[in-house]
Amino acid sequence: MPNQIDLFQQEPMYITGKPVVTIFHNSTNLFSIVKLKVNETNSTYEDKEIIVTGYFPPLMNEETYRFTGQIKQHPKYGTQFQVETFAKDVPETEQGIIHYLSSDLFHGIGRKTAETIVKKLGKDAIRLILDDPEALDAVPRLAKEKKETIRMTLEQNLGLERVMIQLNEWGFGPQLAMRIYQTYREETIEVLMKNPFRLIEDVEGIGFHRADELGSKLGMTGKHPDRIKAAVFHLLNAASLSEGHVYLHAEHILPSVKQLLESSQFEEVPYDAISTACMELVEEGKLAGEMSRFYLPSLYFSEVGIASKLETLIQEQQERTGFPTSEIRKALGEAEERLGVSYAETQIAAIELGMNASVMLLTGGPGTGKTTVVRGLVEVYAELHGLTLDPKEYAKKQEPFPIILAAPTGRAAKRLNESTGLPSMTIHRLLGFTGQEKEEETERDIKGNLIIIDEMSMVDTWLAHQLLKAIPEGAQVIFVGDQDQLPPVGPGQVLKDLLASKRIPTVELTDIYRQSAGSSIIELAHQMKKGQLPTNLIDKTSDRSFIKAGPEQIPKVVEQVIKSALAKGHTIKELQVLAPMYKGPAGIDALNKMIQQMVNPNDTKKRKEIVFGETTYRIGDKVLQLVNQPESQVYNGDMGEVISISKASENVEKQDMLVVSFEGIEVTYQRNDLGQLTLAYCCSIHKSQGSEFPIVIMPVVRSYMKMLRRNLLYTGITRAKNFLILCGDAEVFKFGIERNDDLARLTSLKERLSEEAVPVTEPIVEDEGSEVVNEVADENEKEISLTASNHLTIHPLVGMNGTTPYDFLDKAE
Repeated sequence: MPNQIDLFQQEPMYITGKPVVTIFHNSTNLFSIVKLKVNETNSTYEDKEIIVTGYFPPLMNEETYRFTGQIKQHPKYGTQFQVETFAKDVPETEQGIIHYLSSDLFHGIGRKTAETIVKKLGKDAIRLILDDPEALDAVPRLAKEKKETIRMTLEQNLGLERVMIQLNEWGFGPQLAMRIYQTYREETIEVLMKNPFRLIEDVEGIGFHRADELGSKLGMTGKHPDRIKAAVFHLLNAASLSEGHVYLHAEHILPSVKQLLESSQFEEVPYDAISTACMELVEEGKLAGEMSRFYLPSLYFSEVGIASKLETLIQEQQERTGFPTSEIRKALGEAEERLGVSYAETQIAAIELGMNASVMLLTGGPGTGKTTVVRGLVEVYAELHGLTLDPKEYAKKQEPFPIILAAPTGRAAKRLNESTGLPSMTIHRLLGFTGQEKEEETERDIKGNLIIIDEMSMVDTWLAHQLLKAIPEGAQVIFVGDQDQLPPVGPGQVLKDLLASKRIPTVELTDIYRQSAGSSIIELAHQMKKGQLPTNLIDKTSDRSFIKAGPEQIPKVVEQVIKSALAKGHTIKELQVLAPMYKGPAGIDALNKMIQQMVNPNDTKKRKEIVFGETTYRIGDKVLQLVNQPESQVYNGDMGEVISISKASENVEKQDMLVVSFEGIEVTYQRNDLGQLTLAYCCSIHKSQGSEFPIVIMPVVRSYMKMLRRNLLYTGITRAKNFLILCGDAEVFKFGIERNDDLARLTSLKERLSEEAVPVTEPIVEDEGSEVVNEVADENEKEISLTASNHLTIHPLVGMNGTTPYDFLDKAE
């Protein structure tokens, strides 16, 4: 058994030895598990072999390696050495170096060449070559090809270790250090020494404060230009990802950046230094500036691209030859007979508009018949264009299906398929995204004549741009959605802006058709849209009930509701608990554990299970996919069931694995993939968007109050198809309905689409009371110094002489 590290030991704990067998190696993040034959250690570990785990590349069996780290006792797998740094043992004598350089590792390098190198560079030859690739130029008569061989082989075999040791000394753990190395490779140290703040832009998971710590170690403190630029970029990036903003005003950026910089280091950063940094970021193409706004370039060009494509579609409308109303009505009458439905006047108006519009919006709340109209649009379009709706006919001819139905999530796409009987898919799949590319750099082409996108309220600015870019000339586009639902998880509010611009032909459905006219769930939703509540909120109806409970009582109430539903013959798949927060007794995490123990326990401890972090998975568990995995046709928000568990001792991969079925699509997850999953008995309201469930149980308690808003509650209750059980505090529910400050997002798409939009070359005043100067031309002629008192009055494009990012639009696209 291992002893604990000696408290008086100055040197880090290490173990040296040769690999016996590699038990596991992940080629993506380089996480490895290796059995090591121990040669030497400064711990009191006495066994001849030990398991080492950590992030390092494949090891060569005959090589000796030195690992630093800690000995840990794994509850299941026993004693392991947890690696922090690793290095290959490098010979230190001249003879040892000659032997090393003339080994089979260095192809084409014989003993004489190795001796010549050592004679010239001495016993520090390896270090000198790694530090300075031109060091070999000093060796006489050494061919260029051999120099490259030596440099590349040393870099491949020793460069990574050197980088990892340096990153460890800078305070980065093994996993993060490996991610940094995979970004910059052999240039890692050089890149970070020059500008450590690049980490914020280039490496996921590193924010300003972490990069600032490294910058401080490297002497880039206070008002260093790279530090200021990093803070500006960080602020804009955080605003887009956390708050959904597409841009920030200069008057917000300057004081916020100043506060961020001065809060971590006690040195004043002047406003003019921040302003200069903003302008330089624009010049470098890392920010886009327009009027008093600053954007991330991808968001700026996405908005411009969306507006440009929509303007093209609007122009195409003027040139389009439409079908006569009589012809549309005739085709619609035939469709009504086939479908067994009778369309109302508003629905007929939507179908008529859809047949002749290049682009249109179809919007409305729950139960207003949006899906029924979509089916009618498809049927009438096919009739008018003489098309069959049988996909097999197109497959025989190897032709694309002419009508495309898509939605942001897999579950929303599945609902579209179920309601229309036609092929549907996610927008990501439609665009062919693999999940590996940067979306703003992709070019896709859609082959279709009528394109209908459902759940448009969930589509963010980036995705909307990619979608519109891919729409072929002459195609008709119909966007369907409910603007009162939650905005997208990503930046922007595309549907809301399109509606507000009033440039896109729109039909809003208001009459209620879905379910019975007396559905209290639908009635509640439409009252909530108006900020009203029914007087009978807490009364029990045929499809809705309200159970009074405090936060501590919620788990018991949810348990009783589920027991009652199961006893009546419902399955756990039909029930969905929705909550806005993860922590606390009424949070998602606690409710998931409680429900799992209730419906899928392992009291005898005889069932197979996999524990990952704080989550336990068993066969039969309901799970939720957290990230897009297009190669497996599984996407963020998809729900599935664990159907198989294989322990490490039972498979050739020697690793715990589980298989999840997503509506028949089976996906295998190894242990290191389990971060992509979570239990789904209870999920967030955001994750439920685009889905419907027969029974929804939704706690609403005081501990949720900071999260509660009308659109959140509205989205939650409209997920219920047949029954809605609210539990908690009616006053808290009322508070959420009255709170309609839906954290307004800063976007400029509406303005770009507006017929009254101000030309981009003429700056405008953004906020009432702001003293942002309108005439940049006048300011360009002055010499200006930014101060704390005048920083809000100076336009951010001063000195740009009328240049805006629009001038580079063709180049960027």
